Amino acid sequence: MTVVEVSVSGAPRRGLASRVVSRLGSGVVQVLLALVAIFWLVPVFGLLIASLRPESANTASGWWTIFTKPSELTLANYADLVGNSTVLRSFLNTVYIAVPSTVLVVVISALAAYGLAWIEFPGRIWLTTLVVGLLVMPIQVALIPVAKLFGSLGLFGTIAGVVLFHVAFGLPFAIFLLRNFFVGIPKDLVEAARMDGAREWVIFKRVVLPIAKPAIASLTIFQFLWVWNDLLVALVFADQDSAPITVALRAQLRQFGTNIDLLSTGAFLSMIVPLAVFLGFQRYFVQGVLAGSTK
Repeated sequence: MTVVEVSVSGAPRRGLASRVVSRLGSGVVQVLLALVAIFWLVPVFGLLIASLRPESANTASGWWTIFTKPSELTLANYADLVGNSTVLRSFLNTVYIAVPSTVLVVVISALAAYGLAWIEFPGRIWLTTLVVGLLVMPIQVALIPVAKLFGSLGLFGTIAGVVLFHVAFGLPFAIFLLRNFFVGIPKDLVEAARMDGAREWVIFKRVVLPIAKPAIASLTIFQFLWVWNDLLVALVFADQDSAPITVALRAQLRQFGTNIDLLSTGAFLSMIVPLAVFLGFQRYFVQGVLAGSTK
């Protein structure tokens, strides 16, 4: 019997990525990251201060002078904004557009992704390839054809038309993301549920969805942020009564270029909602995107 001795000369050499990750816990790096975060939040803080200052103060000096004149802060701008029917209606229109667009995309893409990942049917590979191909199609290519289609259907200039456009162009990425996550679920779980007599809907609801919560949450955040901050689609397909907050602020900028108090207040309200959503669920956002990108 021959005994083979294996000697270890030292610890295995770590790669560059491993060394970078290990150093992220150092105090210096944490301080640098904190400085970057503060630098990123400076424009947000400046916008907030500008929205709390009267127009005369914003015109006379910059927002940073508030540290020497804190008495200039006032909530009058927000009171005037609430009384502005155009901006208030556009803010509600943004909610009416963003919420249905997000819900429809998440529901439809989850069902489609499950079918592409776990149900065998003819043409599944070709259909998956088509979904991937639609990811590279720019929105600008479809603006004129879809506008003509909506005009013939009576949907042009309505909230429903804007929602349908967002849903149509949000589905390819959503299906691609969730499908890549679904195929990473252990096959034994799905097969065990099928052997127990569970139908596809039961498997989707009780097995797949609980595991896919990070991916679904990240998709919800991504879709909501994209629709909420959209300007191009709303400019083309929305009229004055169905325009979201981005279009309303653009119109106010053209009409009242020096009305900084109204613009800053409306812009901060428009920004604070998606910012709060992202900061509140950023952990799920990162988990879901990374899970879908590594399959």
